Amino acid sequence: MNISVCIATYRRPDRLAALLDDLVLQLRPPSEVVVVDNDAAASARRVVERRVAFGAPFPIHYEVQPVQNISLTRNRTVALSSGDWLAFVDDDERAPADWLSQLCEAVESCDADGALGPVEPVLPPIAPPWIRRGHFYDWAHMATGSRVPLNKLRFGNVLLRADLLRGATPPFDEAYGLTGGEDGDLLTRLVQRGASVVWTDAAAVFEPVEASRLSLRWLLLRSLRGGQDYARHRLAGRYGPITLGGRITLVMRALLQALAATGMAVLQLPRGLHHAAFWLLKASANVGKMSILAGWHYREYAAAAA
Repeated sequence: MNISVCIATYRRPDRLAALLDDLVLQLRPPSEVVVVDNDAAASARRVVERRVAFGAPFPIHYEVQPVQNISLTRNRTVALSSGDWLAFVDDDERAPADWLSQLCEAVESCDADGALGPVEPVLPPIAPPWIRRGHFYDWAHMATGSRVPLNKLRFGNVLLRADLLRGATPPFDEAYGLTGGEDGDLLTRLVQRGASVVWTDAAAVFEPVEASRLSLRWLLLRSLRGGQDYARHRLAGRYGPITLGGRITLVMRALLQALAATGMAVLQLPRGLHHAAFWLLKASANVGKMSILAGWHYREYAAAAA
């Protein structure tokens, strides 16, 4: 398999350096690595040049995409790649030596168009006890070889047939460029067109959780954005056709669930902050669903750039 590893990066030079070192050690090395830097100041250039100088068993292509937009950045990685298969991994993740070989094994054994693996969070020692108890950063796991449900499709650790993404239309929708959700939008469109994406528990990558994310505020905003992503995809028909009645049901259900979850958060607080936070995150996700119908989008990537 001729595989290009695609990395969109933004102001994480140390994390990117560690990931590139991991890719050098892969048991099944990629054919090439493509790094597109979304920082106009080209903060990743020195990292890539240093890795090239140290040596790698594959070429590393680097380019700056200066406009703040995750979709444009991911699209540029696809445009620069030449592989028959594209592996996407985030710039803050660590890839064990068998990561790429396990993804390849999954698509080969299942005769699939793509494989999705877990991203395992790694909490720092300073993480508060309530966050450790809550497991708020964990991905859902599935049986290896099973089809990934539409509402569980995301990037961060995925291998896809390149021809699914190449064509006249850029694969990632620019409208999601500052909000996120471009990954689920793309993958659900591919599956609706007949692509098969399977799960493999064996191809895990590891994501050290940054200290700035160890707060209830960050978790609430991420949950709100997740609810917005779900509503945008639902209204766009990514999970199947939706009628006017379906739109009304979406709003009413989100409202009732937000109220119920808020009440549960109050009731669960005496049992511990992690129990209350669990329900607060559900309430935030449902507020996110309703906010989409009001025309408001949380622009996570714009906030990160500020």
